[in-house]
Amino acid sequence: MVIRDNSPLDVRLLKQKIVEAARVVEKLQTEKQALSKERDEAIAQRDAAVQENEKLLLILSQYKRAIFGRRSEKIDTDQLQLLLSQIEQPAVGAANENDDQSAGENEAEKQRAAFGSTVRPRPNRNRGCLPSHLPRVDVIIDIADKSCPCCGGGLHKIGETQKEMFDVVPIQYRVKRIIRPGYGCRTCESAVVQAPAPEQPVDGGMACEAFLAHIATMKHAYHVPLYRLEQMLAAQGIALDRSTLALWMGRTAWWLKPLHQLLLETALSYPRLFADETPIPMLDPGRGRTKTCQFLAVATDDRPWGGPAPPMVVYVFAEDRSGKRAKAIFEGFSGILQVDGYAGYNCLVDPGRAGGPVTFAFCFAHARRKIYDVHVATKSPIAAQALLRIAAFHEIEDRIRGKSAIERRGARLAETKPLIDDFKIWLEARLAELSKKSGLAKAIRYTLSHWTGLTRFLDDGRIEIDSNTVERTMRPIGLGRKNHLFAGSPRGGETWAILSSLINTCKLNEIDPQEYLTDVLERIVSGGTKINRLHELLPWEWKSAREAMELKDAA
Repeated sequence: MVIRDNSPLDVRLLKQKIVEAARVVEKLQTEKQALSKERDEAIAQRDAAVQENEKLLLILSQYKRAIFGRRSEKIDTDQLQLLLSQIEQPAVGAANENDDQSAGENEAEKQRAAFGSTVRPRPNRNRGCLPSHLPRVDVIIDIADKSCPCCGGGLHKIGETQKEMFDVVPIQYRVKRIIRPGYGCRTCESAVVQAPAPEQPVDGGMACEAFLAHIATMKHAYHVPLYRLEQMLAAQGIALDRSTLALWMGRTAWWLKPLHQLLLETALSYPRLFADETPIPMLDPGRGRTKTCQFLAVATDDRPWGGPAPPMVVYVFAEDRSGKRAKAIFEGFSGILQVDGYAGYNCLVDPGRAGGPVTFAFCFAHARRKIYDVHVATKSPIAAQALLRIAAFHEIEDRIRGKSAIERRGARLAETKPLIDDFKIWLEARLAELSKKSGLAKAIRYTLSHWTGLTRFLDDGRIEIDSNTVERTMRPIGLGRKNHLFAGSPRGGETWAILSSLINTCKLNEIDPQEYLTDVLERIVSGGTKINRLHELLPWEWKSAREAMELKDAA
């Protein structure tokens, strides 16, 4: 049945209803826009909170690792492969478990073939004979009665059992007396003849060169603070105040300062150098706290490719972190300088610089470290994949270490360059997917912004993939800073730099620092080695002369 509405049509009422409906729609649209705006703001706040949380987690992870964690950044590539396989190939059911497992193993094999896998070496253990160069002291434990316990007849020796053990004779301090006999003439009683007094390393002091070398080695090679040395001497019945020891170290550095300057000039004479810097606290009287200074380190080591530069490191103390310090040190140098991203070196690329601009080669270890920090904090699969790709570069470097520069360059162009070109494309693609404020995006931007310097090693077999050569020489400074705490004055910082330069260069050349310093001080103080022959006292020259002398004596 159809119901018809025969009521007259009220046009005005209809218009009024249309206007009211339009108002309702407009109100709903306004409310919708407001809600959309609130939603967008909430999403933005959430994303910002997530990014800030990720940033704080990264900072917290770095602090926790710096305080409680290990310093090593080594990773197990198999563990990274396992992490990636778990993310990329999740289990889809119990029925397909075996298939998934075999697929994961095949994928891991492919990844290992592409990126390499490190085999953990067996731990070293001190087994077998003790060092043959150590003197032997025999202790014979014999039987009291040499008659046969059965028949009473005499026993004869049929063999012996030997057991070697480490022994030690405690360090012995002694007094060195300088005796100069005086002679007179019975005829002319006024004539008195006596040998001239030798030069002393400390004017009016009571320490000889060997004792000064011992204190310097204990402090700067084994990082024993002077107050502990004071306690060790007191245990031997020797009363020496730490301030006296500090004055003696300053005097020792004064004698060795020309040799330190020659060491720096020798390093700067080579066309390829490493450089790094580290903060050093120094007492700041009147402020009640320390002032942050720094050590600038200049290092060379051509052993990885058989070049002419011997292994050495020179530290230079600077009272601030301004770029003028690096400018003064590298004045006249125009070769290749391998550094991290420290902005203090930027003044060296000025085209108007005397001698021309320096060519920078950057450090892949620093770029890797930023990605590694993100991996430790967030377990990001992108970070894990980046670490695996960088590990492939280092695997090639390990394989070609020790070969000539030409062979290294050929291997890098053939094997490393395709991997690095693909790595750049991959980084750019990942950067487009990540939030600009994330820690991983910052790490990738750092890598891409330094790309030219990071990849300079591909075309030059003399350049290393990283600056670990100089990074390793900073570890003794860090240990000393942890134990000594601070330098007492600018002169104390300079003393620290001079002694550490010579001692750590000795270590790089496998020289006993105490033996070296004792001999060098004796030759410098006595005047046996003149200033024009100071190059003979550079550690590697000193070692070569000592070895030649030993061979001559043996012949």
